[in-house]
Amino acid sequence: MASWLLFAVFSCVLLPETVFGETRHYTLDIKMHNVTRLCHTKSLVSVNGKFPGPKIFAREGDQLLIKVVNHVPNNISLHWHGIRQLRSGWADGPAYITQCSIQTGQSYVYNYTIVGQRGTLWYHAHISWLRATVYGPLIILPKHGVPYPFPKPHKEVPMVFGEWFNTDTEAIIRQATLTGGGPNVSDAYTQECGTT
Repeated sequence: MASWLLFAVFSCVLLPETVFGETRHYTLDIKMHNVTRLCHTKSLVSVNGKFPGPKIFAREGDQLLIKVVNHVPNNISLHWHGIRQLRSGWADGPAYITQCSIQTGQSYVYNYTIVGQRGTLWYHAHISWLRATVYGPLIILPKHGVPYPFPKPHKEVPMVFGEWFNTDTEAIIRQATLTGGGPNVSDAYTQECGTT
């Protein structure tokens, strides 16, 4: 009994990430960025100058501290789609529901722990139609030493699907709100494979 207790204490002190997970820090800069699709170049709101945004990696049990810095004229908030916000509901992201939006020139740190989840999820803007350009994959691996619930993949290639609008998405939703009609449909679907 004493040797088991000593081993447990030793493991927690010297190898805390295997028991408690790591604290992972990310910074997401929300900026304007020129993108060309369908022979049409436009300036859009993006994450770290990428469309779609960069991959965020974590392991089950990790704490994520994600600083979002708003450099655009639009207010912004991010939602971590599929993440169970256990005791961290303020980090869920819906603007004016769980948090105030992040105003121009301001930043906010999302702080939450991945509990009982693994898989490929995604993050996206959760205000107006900025989710059309502000999004990216959120990849949660199993804890160290815990196998996948299926044969380990030979390779993982995230595929991110989206839509492309030649017109400014904020103008599209504004027009739909003014007329009471549905918004215009996208000009094309997008697919990015492992490049973010």
